[in-house]
Amino acid sequence: MAYRTSFVMMTTAQFVVTGLDFATIGIMFTHTNSLGGYTLPEVAFLYSASGVSLGLADLLCGNVERLGQRVRDGSLDVMLIRPVPTLVQMAADQFALRRLGRITQAGGVLVWSMTRLHVHWTVDRIVLVPVMLIAGTAIFCAIFVLGAAFQFVSGDASEVMNAFTYGGNFLTQYPPTIFARDLVRTMTLIIPLGFVNWMPALHILGKADPVGLPSVFQFLSPIVAAVLAAAGALAWRVGIRSYRSTGS
Repeated sequence: MAYRTSFVMMTTAQFVVTGLDFATIGIMFTHTNSLGGYTLPEVAFLYSASGVSLGLADLLCGNVERLGQRVRDGSLDVMLIRPVPTLVQMAADQFALRRLGRITQAGGVLVWSMTRLHVHWTVDRIVLVPVMLIAGTAIFCAIFVLGAAFQFVSGDASEVMNAFTYGGNFLTQYPPTIFARDLVRTMTLIIPLGFVNWMPALHILGKADPVGLPSVFQFLSPIVAAVLAAAGALAWRVGIRSYRSTGS
């Protein structure tokens, strides 16, 4: 807030740039009424659920991707001697509120889509929406931490991590029905990004599972998020214990 004009400009720029992704989806629907059996509001629901989850995760812990630089120059040592958990310090490193631009843009699309969906809003569907967003945020946060922990070994692997965070966000913006079944299975059972929005959205929107998984999978996002979070915490702990500074 010390530089209000800069903050407003950067936040607005991120709002506009991320909005171009949805503009692309809108252009597609000028030529078709459905995409993989999903209408524009339904695709907008998928898009915004993934966008809000990634935006919150990026705001809360996206800066852990800077770990590789701190490992290489030895500045991580300073964080290790402070009476604050190193992961918290890394997450707060160069904390940028301008990332609210992405969250605001995706949140606006989410509200719009929910007012246009032809869905019978039962209690379970209503409750599943915030559960989906919270679990999706936790899943992306866990992936950020797992990617950062890998940098203790690799020295720098931020682009590898981005393939699963920003790349995963781009993939889950679209209906699972437009992708090959093997890819959807992989993104659900091996790299569980499908639990960010695909699985819970199937129940909310009343869609059939394109790969025929049991319906219970549509409610497993919180459990998947908890397992990934535990894996991320363990990987981070192992990475910190193996850290030996630069040796200089």
